[in-house]
Amino acid sequence: MRTTVKVSGFTLGLAAVFTAALGLGHAVGPTRATTAAHTAGHDSNSTEQTPGASTHLPAGLQVTQDGYRLTPLTATLATGAPQPFRFQITGPDGTPVTRYTTSHDKDLHLIVVRRDLSGFQHVHPSLAADGTWSVPLAVAAPGQYRAFADFQPAGRAEGLTLGVDVAAPGHYRPAALPAPAASATVDGYTVTLNGTLVPGTSSKLTLSVSKDGSPVTDLQPYLGAYGHLVALRDGDLAYLHVHPDGAPGDGRTAAGPQISFSAEVPSAGAYRLYLDFQHAGKVRTAEFTAVAAAPGRQAAAPPPTGTASPQPSPSHGDDSHTHG
Repeated sequence: MRTTVKVSGFTLGLAAVFTAALGLGHAVGPTRATTAAHTAGHDSNSTEQTPGASTHLPAGLQVTQDGYRLTPLTATLATGAPQPFRFQITGPDGTPVTRYTTSHDKDLHLIVVRRDLSGFQHVHPSLAADGTWSVPLAVAAPGQYRAFADFQPAGRAEGLTLGVDVAAPGHYRPAALPAPAASATVDGYTVTLNGTLVPGTSSKLTLSVSKDGSPVTDLQPYLGAYGHLVALRDGDLAYLHVHPDGAPGDGRTAAGPQISFSAEVPSAGAYRLYLDFQHAGKVRTAEFTAVAAAPGRQAAAPPPTGTASPQPSPSHGDDSHTHG
C-alpha cells in the first residue's frame, strides 16, 4: 500500500512538472528551433512558397553551390573613405577560379546591399592573377550587408550567384521598406514601372524613363542592354534573375524611353527592384518596392521592416555610378 502511494505521488509530481514546463513554454514563446522556420536565414530559404510558385532554391541564399564558394578576404566594410574589398571564388578543387565567361559585358558582378534593402550598390571588381577580386568600396551607413557575386566560371554551362554577409561596424538603425509605388525619381529623372509580379510565372515589367517631363529616347547601352534590373526578396534577400527584352543594335529595341524585362519571382510577398540605366555618360539607379500576390489574389502593401529613413548610397568611383 505504501509503495503504491509513493508511486502514485511520484507520477503526480512528474505530471505537475510537465504541466508547468508546458505552461512556461507558452508564456515565453516558441523555441529557437521553431522560430528558425520563420526567420530568414543567411544560407537557406525559409519563405513559405505560394501554390504554383517555383520550388527551387533562389539564387544568392547560399555561400557555396556545386563546389564553388564565395570567400571574403576583407572582414568588414568601410563607412568613410572607400577601402579595398577583396574576395575569392574557389572551385570544386579548392583553388581560386581565375577564368570566367563574360556575362553582361563583365566577368563578375558584385551587388552589395544592406539587409533592410537600403544602400544598394552594383560594382565591378578587378581580378588579379591569383584569383583575388578587389574593388574600392564604402557603404553609407553601418549595418549587416549582403554581398552577392554573380558570375559564370569558364567551362560551366550556367552562371552562379553566391551571397555572404559582411558587417559595417557601428550603430545600426534599420530603415523601413519603402511603400510600393509606380514611379521613382533620381537626379531629375523619373522612372515609371508598369507590370505585375506573379509568383511561379514569367512577369513582364516595363520601365519608362523621362527627364523634366520629356521621354528619354537616347539611353546609352550599359552591360549589354539599355538597363540592368536586380530584384531582391524582402526578408531573406533572395536574388532573382531578371532578363532584358532585346539588346542595343538588334534592330528592334529602341534606346528608350521604355526598357522591358522578364522577371520570375518564387513566392508572394514584397520585392525591391533596382534599375540601373545610363544617360549622358552616367549610370543611375531607380529603386522600387513591388508586391507579388498569389494568382487570383490582390497584392497587399508590405508591413514596415524598420524604423529609420533609408540611407543614400555612395558613388561608385570609376564606374561613375550613383544611386538615388
